[in-house]
Amino acid sequence: MPSLIPSYPPAPSSWISLVSTLGTGFMLGWGTKNGRGCTSGHMLCGVSRLSPRSFIATAIFFTTALLTANFASNIPPCADGVPCYQPVYPATGDLRFMVATMVLSFVTNCLVVPRALDRSERSRTIFAYLAGVEFGLGLLFSGMADPVKVLRFFAFLTDPSRFDPSLALVLFFGIGPSVVSYVTKNPGQKTNKDVEQSKPTLADQWKLPTATVADIDWRFVTGAVTFGLAWGLRGVCPGPAILRTVLQPAWGLAHMAGFMLGNWV
Repeated sequence: MPSLIPSYPPAPSSWISLVSTLGTGFMLGWGTKNGRGCTSGHMLCGVSRLSPRSFIATAIFFTTALLTANFASNIPPCADGVPCYQPVYPATGDLRFMVATMVLSFVTNCLVVPRALDRSERSRTIFAYLAGVEFGLGLLFSGMADPVKVLRFFAFLTDPSRFDPSLALVLFFGIGPSVVSYVTKNPGQKTNKDVEQSKPTLADQWKLPTATVADIDWRFVTGAVTFGLAWGLRGVCPGPAILRTVLQPAWGLAHMAGFMLGNWV
């Protein structure tokens, strides 16, 4: 649905804006690499696994982004002087499309995939593309694809009239069900010595991170801080950046060049 695609800020049109886009992309890439994750890896997946490292990383980059967005004073107000916390409801057509998509995704993931795909590399590749499409649609539905909406989520610190609290629902509905699933299924762990360990749907064994709080070093902390700086300056993290690259290639060329360079350094 075209109406769900955000209206992005203009692509770089000067040397200053180009360098700025490259720079924030570099910071995001370097921070993701050295912080060992991002909003998806640490906040959605890591916190859902009750990982202490991810709790620490999330606290660092969220606090940094919050302070950066407010200090930089780059949080735009909503149109016509309307407070950003005022609810805005989707059109009937958009709502139908979103509900139908969520139902289709649920049926596909829970019923079709376990029966149609096996534990092979080909099946994992197919599902990777499927998961990418679902994740991208989730970014559009939730508003995480819109950098302005993300920045407004940080506004409660200095200007409540610009605060858009709707993204808190992403945390609640993104992390909540995952926590319940992790706690009930105990992936990679035997709940009883006589019970065989359950396997993932498309793999022979679980591959979960093994690093602990004791493995946190200066690069981890610096990476999380750098990631938070980039996120607070532009309201963009890696997942939404990839989606924006598809929808706004002129911006994506500069940003992703910086991101890949930061990942390489």
